[in-house]
Amino acid sequence: MWREGLAWAVLSVDYQRILTALADRARLRQGPLTGQELAVLFGLDAVPAKVEAVRSKAKRLVARGWLAEPAPGRFMLARGVAGPGAGS
Repeated sequence: MWREGLAWAVLSVDYQRILTALADRARLRQGPLTGQELAVLFGLDAVPAKVEAVRSKAKRLVARGWLAEPAPGRFMLARGVAGPGAGS
């Protein structure tokens, strides 16, 4: 579970990639991404199995407080979660 001050390094590389992509979006003041958009961003084929793998990881990050899901299937950093070095 996310808590203030917790570093991203506690997460697996796959989860860190998702957070980094969404942190970049937030830094550029761009909106949330879907699982399909994340999969394509990571160089994966936009086939259901690959998209679902990324989406399910993002959903787990939502459940653990790292991400928010402002609309169904759209993911962004949760309030208070910042860049990879800070973790909060």
